[in-house]
Amino acid sequence: MKKMFNFGRRKNPYDNVVDMEPNKSTDKIVRGIIITVIVLLAALSINSCFYSVGEQEQAVVTQFGQVQSVRSAGLYFKLPFVQRVHKISTTTVGMPIGYNPSSVEGEANPTAASNNADSLMITSDFNFINIDFYLEYRVSDPVKYLYNAGNPEAIVLNEAMAAIRSTVSDYTVDDAITTGKSQIQSEVKDRLVEELSEDDIGIEVVNITVQDSEPPTDEVRAAFKSVENAKQGAETAINNAKAYQSEKIPAAEAAADKIVQDATASKETRISEAAGQVERFNKTYEEYQKYPLITKQRMFYETVESVLPDVKLYIDDGGTNKLLPLGDLSAAVAASASVSENNAD
Repeated sequence: MKKMFNFGRRKNPYDNVVDMEPNKSTDKIVRGIIITVIVLLAALSINSCFYSVGEQEQAVVTQFGQVQSVRSAGLYFKLPFVQRVHKISTTTVGMPIGYNPSSVEGEANPTAASNNADSLMITSDFNFINIDFYLEYRVSDPVKYLYNAGNPEAIVLNEAMAAIRSTVSDYTVDDAITTGKSQIQSEVKDRLVEELSEDDIGIEVVNITVQDSEPPTDEVRAAFKSVENAKQGAETAINNAKAYQSEKIPAAEAAADKIVQDATASKETRISEAAGQVERFNKTYEEYQKYPLITKQRMFYETVESVLPDVKLYIDDGGTNKLLPLGDLSAAVAASASVSENNAD
């Protein structure tokens, strides 16, 4: 009976094969998942080993919180899961102070609404003014930028506000609105550079400019406009007066030079004439010493001829009635001189 029972329950040789097929499929799936995970982990590890730094960036590499190196632009290797890379942008960043810029086609609009909380300031003559600035800065030391301050941008803003208020308070409202803008922004930059250097947070100032400065109310603004128009009128009048001065002074100087030159020429002429008269007198005196009577008569005749050039005179000797006509003395003198010369020859 036992054998018959066994023969009745004889097992199919393929039963074991059928039973093992589900186990093999499960093992393949598990192995595939494990291999996929391993490949993904390997890819992530390999990918995390390399990093790139852009042209306008610097990278700070840390290992367990300690700075290992600072990298500039390029492709670098790091230890995965051990080293970390902090990328810092070194481009110039703009910060508006005193106004809220609005976005117009992706660009800042400096003419946006003013922020009175930051722009309203007091001047040295105890007047109020709205003045706006635009600050440009960049990261100069990425390590100090990361670790020396929790919020470097807030420190920069606070230091800039302090420097601006301290500088504006040294100027009058007229200077702050008109001619003192360039000097104000120069002093603000110097103070801000000094303060940030003391804070040592790895940020440097590139530039700071005055965007706008105006009185706080419409009434005061109108009054300042009137004052400015008056100043421009005064400057115009001064310029016209200077132009008139520049035109007249050369003419007056030329006239004065001419008068001086004429006076100098007259002086030289008179001096020459006086010298000639002195020389002539000396020669006459020499002749007088030689021939007193003849010289006296000659001088008398010459004097009469010069005083009465058109009168015809007759001279007698006082003892006779014969009259002697006094002719042209110059001709007579010339004839006498000619005779004397001939006799001398």
